[in-house]
Amino acid sequence: MSDKKAQTRERILAAARAALLQRGPTEPGLAELMGAAGLTVGGFYAHFTSKDALMLEVFQQMLCQRRERVAQFDPVLPGHERRVLLAAFHLSRKHRDASELGCPLPSSIGELARMPEGFRVVLAEHIELITAQLAGRPEEAEQALADIALMVGGLALARALGPGELSDRVLRAAKSAIV
Repeated sequence: MSDKKAQTRERILAAARAALLQRGPTEPGLAELMGAAGLTVGGFYAHFTSKDALMLEVFQQMLCQRRERVAQFDPVLPGHERRVLLAAFHLSRKHRDASELGCPLPSSIGELARMPEGFRVVLAEHIELITAQLAGRPEEAEQALADIALMVGGLALARALGPGELSDRVLRAAKSAIV
């Protein structure tokens, strides 16, 4: 792939990441995504086979980045401490209000059941991998899974409420439930 083509592809991916984080995988139209990348729709198919293929690639990349951040936690920390650390960030105002590099699950989770199977496969793989990262020991897997569900749901609710006192309370309550 030429440098120019690779740069163009990266611009499309960046526009799709921002749209996925803000509005999920279905809402942004192809014309909107390409416009945000400073391109016309005509050039899209030189880089991707479909909008779903683009959004799936971005979804997978974003989830992989989340796991890479968790992998940076000190491996000697018990699973519980890893989950508390993740919750401290995941359920923060900064993350709630993130316009880039935030978790794509709160904006996407409700749509994934209607998306192509590949999205659910990527989600299931992510949940299994991050559960293993956060569990520490096999017997902690169910608690890690419950904490992940609480973090995703708490962040989704806080983002839906927008910045404000009730949203802040949701973040604090979800964080305090991860014990």
